[in-house]
Amino acid sequence: MRVAVTSQNFRTVTAHAGKARRFLIYDISSPCSPREVERLDLPKEMSFHEFHGGQHPLDGVDALMTGGAGEGFAARMAQRGIEVVICGESDPLQAVKDYIQGTIKPAPAEAHDHHHQHEHLHRHQHENPQS
Repeated sequence: MRVAVTSQNFRTVTAHAGKARRFLIYDISSPCSPREVERLDLPKEMSFHEFHGGQHPLDGVDALMTGGAGEGFAARMAQRGIEVVICGESDPLQAVKDYIQGTIKPAPAEAHDHHHQHEHLHRHQHENPQS
């Protein structure tokens, strides 16, 4: 089994999974010792926000861990057979270990609602420019 982790800096779990282009790939075949097996640094057109083609480099992973993603992204990944796991852990290896153990650290509420809040705030600022 393989798990991908969104990590724009290759050091921490990052959010905005749909726009992410950098991923750490872990092999979790041996649950006691998950290990990093690959790093993907994809061009912008390969982010899921931009990608609308067939085969993607993440096809074949079992799960994608991220600090935040929208429902539409999760639905697109489910169609590809990839489980999206939103977590609050910043260390990628620890996040993968938590996933294996079924003890995911919850992400802050804004990680789930960020996109909606951003749209609402943007709309509110246009309706009330003085605020």
